[in-house]
Amino acid sequence: MKSLVKRVVLLLFLLPFLAFANDRPNILLIYVDDLRPELGCYGRSSIYSPHIDRLALTGQLFTQAYVNYPVCGPSRASLLSGLYPSRSRFIAWNCSQDRDVPGIVSLPMHFRNQGYYTISLGKVYNNYEDGKGSWNENWTSPTTTTKWDYQDRESIRIFEARNADQKTNLRPRTNNNLPKRGPAWERPDVADVTYEDGITATRAVEKLQEMSNRQSPFFMAVGFKKPHLPFNAPDKYWRIYDTLQITLPVNNTRPKDVPDAAMHNFSELRSYDGIPQEGDLSPELAMQLIRGYYACVSYVDAQIGRVLDGLEGLGLEKNTIVVLVGDHGWQLGEHSLWCKHANFKTSLHIPWIMRVPDQKGGQVFDGLVEAVDLYPTLCELAGLSVPFHTQGKSFAKMFSQESYKAKTHLFARSNLNGETILNDRYSYTEFFDNKGQLSGRMLFDLRLDPDETRNVVNDAKYIQVVQEMSALLRRHMEERDRVELVKK
Repeated sequence: MKSLVKRVVLLLFLLPFLAFANDRPNILLIYVDDLRPELGCYGRSSIYSPHIDRLALTGQLFTQAYVNYPVCGPSRASLLSGLYPSRSRFIAWNCSQDRDVPGIVSLPMHFRNQGYYTISLGKVYNNYEDGKGSWNENWTSPTTTTKWDYQDRESIRIFEARNADQKTNLRPRTNNNLPKRGPAWERPDVADVTYEDGITATRAVEKLQEMSNRQSPFFMAVGFKKPHLPFNAPDKYWRIYDTLQITLPVNNTRPKDVPDAAMHNFSELRSYDGIPQEGDLSPELAMQLIRGYYACVSYVDAQIGRVLDGLEGLGLEKNTIVVLVGDHGWQLGEHSLWCKHANFKTSLHIPWIMRVPDQKGGQVFDGLVEAVDLYPTLCELAGLSVPFHTQGKSFAKMFSQESYKAKTHLFARSNLNGETILNDRYSYTEFFDNKGQLSGRMLFDLRLDPDETRNVVNDAKYIQVVQEMSALLRRHMEERDRVELVKK
């Protein structure tokens, strides 16, 4: 009897807190690897992406959204920690949030500490075990056949032949000792759920069903791997596109007067079978790669549609903030480059779409936002405090009638030792050598040259712009490293 009384008293004590928790919105974060904003909702007609476009029509789309580092690992660690990458943290594809900033309260960890049930599905952190303590559940799809998820018999044969020595290779996995890639694309006639992203979408729908029966709000992050290389997608998505109708980008040559430090050899792509090790790609190969990228975007768009349908079928969309964001951009031959890793807009500019309950759909925001802003924004929208360590700025007031003053500048850095500052007209970058000495600069007037084809940093009429942008960039580089991880 005493035990029953204690339980009743405890329940009465917790009721106000449970009611408060139930009023909080759920969070569904959809993370897409290597997705550039070449989508219908961004005014582009080259890629078929009806489900992402539908989310934009019912939500809010950001036209000027950028990442703070154009590589998977640093970009994700930055967004999920709320910290800018710097010369001492988040500096390589295999970086670790836990190693670089031990003890930091990540975005999902903060929500978990406030009573949210947190779930990671698929590729959220670049390293599966990173962000310890962030998740109640952490799941990733088992590789179905080989590394890089090949399904075609010939692709598997090529991959296994190139990695025949891996069973006896006991050296640590580094940039110089990774499994060799197979083909850069494949198009087998298989079902969507054959590939990892299809399995992840299925898991997400199942978890949404489970969450619909829980009392506490949830924070679910769903990470899709496509359109990351290799461009593997079911044949039906390839058949959407005709290679003869695909064109090469107009800015497919090296920008005029850019320093050598701004360019790279897109070694990520060259590591795949059949890709030449040096020089430009042939037009035929380039167009096939573009077609493969498009097919993968349409494939992952279909998986995103399955997740959104699951959310809406359960009625959860009425109290769920949905965020769809790319982890960085991707070059498809622009500037004579492929992949990411650069300080050009093609590497830094990302799709960013949100759907906030009770907010008007179809809104387009042109204000500047960057990846580190998501952490404080979600906190404010959910009614949570913002941890002191975060370096972004909440734009939650952008959704309301309250006055909101957008950022005037954004910042990014790359593994080329390039430090970039962007505003609504200019993109300015300084490159540094291994000794920290300035090795090159570039400035693009985005109003006159949106495709970044000519570096005007030495043009006399931009002297004052360069001076001002350089001063702001140097100040940012000093301030970003002053973050205190222990509150005084």
